[in-house]
Amino acid sequence: MTVSRYSFDLDLTGTLADAADAITTSRFRALDLDVDSKPDRTPVTDADTAVEDAVRELLARHRPDDAIAGEERGGSVAAPGRVWVIDPIDGTKNFLRGTPVWATLLALVENGTPVAGMISAPLLGRRWWAAAGEGAWMRDTEGARPISVSRVAALSDATVSTTDLGSWVVHHDRGAYLDLVDATWESRAFGDFWQHCLVAEGALDIAVEPVVNPWDVAPVRVLVEQAGGRFTDLGGNPGIEGGSALSTNAQLHDAALELLRR
Repeated sequence: MTVSRYSFDLDLTGTLADAADAITTSRFRALDLDVDSKPDRTPVTDADTAVEDAVRELLARHRPDDAIAGEERGGSVAAPGRVWVIDPIDGTKNFLRGTPVWATLLALVENGTPVAGMISAPLLGRRWWAAAGEGAWMRDTEGARPISVSRVAALSDATVSTTDLGSWVVHHDRGAYLDLVDATWESRAFGDFWQHCLVAEGALDIAVEPVVNPWDVAPVRVLVEQAGGRFTDLGGNPGIEGGSALSTNAQLHDAALELLRR
């Protein structure tokens, strides 16, 4: 693996992810799991807050001069300098229902741009990571290996994935998404982090979400880009604060955007 200026930060994300996995796996399907609703009606469990608190404690010890922004405890992703961004459980609805598709998302953002990130999905037995200058990597039961996006060059040969189809009605034009589906070979709804990781692996060609928060996509952007892909919001902007997300193998990005903008 190439050593970059972010190698030590990426090593730290592994330590953070290990701590998170220990908490989430112990609380998954727990009979006494405590569940509340946030103002936007999304669920939050005691595991979410426990993970964020544990990660914040480790960061305070190892990176005391860096800022922190997390889904549950707040903070500004747009703060100048170095900001660690935490999504303690991406896929909380899956987590509380006993579906094993969820992950902890961790990223280091430098002056608004994600430069290192890790996505750890312990019940899937997978972990993905990337850093500027180090490429994109994943580890599963077969060990660690570099990953890269697909070479599919035509929408008619592509596979696309989204999250809940109903969210398109509220946040964007569902008809535009269905136009993209009609233009592709296959469509799926893996949702959340996993579909973007599958784009980075080359197993999917397009992943699109009509509504996201910065902590949902901070590690996604660096992972997809280091795998040779492209990440923007649905307006074509590459930042992580646009409120939507489109990951592709780069070759299909402009064609997908053209349909989604209709």
